Amino acid sequence: MVKDPVPLGDVRRALIIKLRHHGDVLLAAPVFSVLKAHAPHIAIDALVYADTAAMLTLHPAIDHVHTIDRQWKKLGPLAQAQAEWQLLQTLRGQHYDLVIHLTEHPRGAWLARLTGAHWAVAPEVRGRGRFWRSAFTHFVGAPRNALRHTVERNLDALRRIGVYPSPAERCVSLVPGGDAEARVAALLAAHGIAATTATDSDHGFVLVHPASRWHFKCWPAAKMAALINALHAAGQRVVLSAAPDAAERAMIEAIQAQLPSPAISLAGQLSLKELAALAARAKLFIGVDSAPMHIAAAMGTPCVALFGPSGDREWGPWQAPADDAPDSSATPRRHRIVSSDTHPCRPCGIDGCGGSKESDCLAALPVARVRAAVTELLGV
Repeated sequence: MVKDPVPLGDVRRALIIKLRHHGDVLLAAPVFSVLKAHAPHIAIDALVYADTAAMLTLHPAIDHVHTIDRQWKKLGPLAQAQAEWQLLQTLRGQHYDLVIHLTEHPRGAWLARLTGAHWAVAPEVRGRGRFWRSAFTHFVGAPRNALRHTVERNLDALRRIGVYPSPAERCVSLVPGGDAEARVAALLAAHGIAATTATDSDHGFVLVHPASRWHFKCWPAAKMAALINALHAAGQRVVLSAAPDAAERAMIEAIQAQLPSPAISLAGQLSLKELAALAARAKLFIGVDSAPMHIAAAMGTPCVALFGPSGDREWGPWQAPADDAPDSSATPRRHRIVSSDTHPCRPCGIDGCGGSKESDCLAALPVARVRAAVTELLGV
């Protein structure tokens, strides 16, 4: 038990800040639900980048999602300053009692000060000066070996102030919303897939999202095509998804070109909420270390996740551990992680071998190993 817990009974409003990419923001979702469960009277807001807001909107524990648009910097110095000032005024007007800053972004220190919050929590960052240290009342330590899942590291901010989540409370949740679910149902119906039979072995489908915004995390297109061919041969319907990004669309085209029978492709057609609705209807997700993998896991869909340079212990598909099995470092049985066991250098965290954007540890993964993981989860 910490010696200086935050008295939650005195907290009326809280702001939780996560200024990172889509997957990072989604993996912060349990912080909101746990805090709300332990202190239902607190109104909890979020501050994230605008392009990641869909990861948290409609979350039942969040009152409002405030956003910072990364495009503000393109507006010119004056317009950007006006936008920043308006955001600050909005946040100050909420009179937050507690600010929880989940990253090392310097902006958090400014906001902790300028919002006037009585309590403020942030990571312990070596080398940060007096301004950082004086901006916060509580600091969160990080494991020295770094082998701790990101969900748990986010929740450590709550543990530091005296909130201890049970294993079952550590769930990552994402709410697609009715509009997203309706559009996905219509898209699937157009391809002859009934929305109500996602788990039916005859009529369901496998969702494959082969791309990532970072090419060094991707499996070669030829191997992904070989895997999809094997799935087709086993009678599985495959749906492909990808972001509208030109490189991701090109990867989908390269895969489709190697398939005797093309897979159903919804590449570039889905919003993040719609991707979540699609993943929820799939009987299996196959992909790499990416936000779509985290989305699928959050929707309760079994995942086969391919890992190369990035760390699967920190970023693997998350499932809240059972109350009788609190060891969250183990991969949950509903997911399978496939990674090289012949590259002792992984996970290196480098963007490809030598910074080349090509990762040998991924390129070397045989199709048979990924197929075996699929078989374990699908039984086919």
